[in-house]
Amino acid sequence: MKSLFIKLFIIFIYLISSSSAYSIEVPKIKNLILHKQPKKLENIEFQNINNKLMKLNDFKDKFLIINFWATWCAPCREEMPSLDKLSSEKNFNNLEILPINVGSEKISKSKIFFEEVGIKNLKIYHDIDMKLPNKLLLRGLPTTLLINKKGEEFARILGSVDFEDKKLIKWLKNFD
Repeated sequence: MKSLFIKLFIIFIYLISSSSAYSIEVPKIKNLILHKQPKKLENIEFQNINNKLMKLNDFKDKFLIINFWATWCAPCREEMPSLDKLSSEKNFNNLEILPINVGSEKISKSKIFFEEVGIKNLKIYHDIDMKLPNKLLLRGLPTTLLINKKGEEFARILGSVDFEDKKLIKWLKNFD
């Protein structure tokens, strides 16, 4: 009886210790919303700088950060340089960052914006028809969606964030 108790106790300790050892610590970012169940995103379309239609499915098996922004958005202007630096982070293998302008603006404005804030690594995408803000229930700008390799939104960030934050980068690497 005593040996059975000891075995059960050891199994119990093992289960508790292993579950905490493998948990992913979420950074304390006030505007980070984690979904209890990832949301499958379907029929998400936008254009690249040459007005070529792009689909979210074009980025299969990638960890995606989709950032919705506009040139007139002051917090976007503040956030974009750190997002640009994140895109050049060497420790990511499958990270793709898609900054999508939803400001109903000409491409030339996006190009000027990128030059003014010193964006060197990101590509310009846009949603001319302004369908994505309604479809994805965006509440303001900037809004960033975090998409796993299955094409599911598992979290979103409402408002600006510093993408150079070491705790945030460490957490994001778990999804790469």
